[in-house]
Amino acid sequence: MHLLLTLAMIAGAPAPAEPAPTPSESYAVYDRITHRVTGKDVHKPIRSASLVKILIAIEQLETRGNDPRIEPMLRSSDDNAASELWVENGWEQLVVRTADRIGLEDTRPPENRGMWGYTAVSAYDVVKTYRYVLEKAKPSVRRTIMGHLQRATKCASDGFDQSFGLPSATWKPAFKQGWSGFGDPEKPCVDRPRPRIQWDLDLKSPAMHTSGTCLFSIVAVLTLHPQGTTYKQAAKRVTRVTEEVTKHRC
Repeated sequence: MHLLLTLAMIAGAPAPAEPAPTPSESYAVYDRITHRVTGKDVHKPIRSASLVKILIAIEQLETRGNDPRIEPMLRSSDDNAASELWVENGWEQLVVRTADRIGLEDTRPPENRGMWGYTAVSAYDVVKTYRYVLEKAKPSVRRTIMGHLQRATKCASDGFDQSFGLPSATWKPAFKQGWSGFGDPEKPCVDRPRPRIQWDLDLKSPAMHTSGTCLFSIVAVLTLHPQGTTYKQAAKRVTRVTEEVTKHRC
């Protein structure tokens, strides 16, 4: 009798709560003087969000020439410009070609060819992409890409403030940011933000990345956050991590 009662009580007891998901980060820092890469989980695959726009720019510039849409795509992270160039440059094959040309180890095209933000990258590959632009690309390609990243705007075209991470933690960086899964901005950074394209929305594990150059370093900080994390909370965390990994470097 007591055994049956005990079993009934166990069966009716609520299941133990699952532990809350915790944020995660991976990062890589390349020292252009010592030529060393340091970091954490440097080869961990993570969806690129808007960091793939650097690959889009490389492919466009190296195979088809300059295009006026590259400027808003890189400076204000314009999704419409990126989507048009993505399609015109071969959809997911753009990633295959650029990854092969640059020698990226962890970069893979998205399973759904229309969702360019789901391209898989790693902190190591993001740093290697910047190295390619700075060290191997033609001068015209390097000047165009780095020139736009040096003039990146505070406000992105979709209304988000993209001054987190490197621009908040370092001095005069050239930078490209990425974010995904935060819905629409609560307080748009511009008066009339453009609507976000459908495939840039991700309701799982909001992502926020910062990447670029500062002084003699190339930096990539890629982060994922629990659902429900606000853009402001994620931005503060990315900036804090960036401050830690760039300390005494930039």
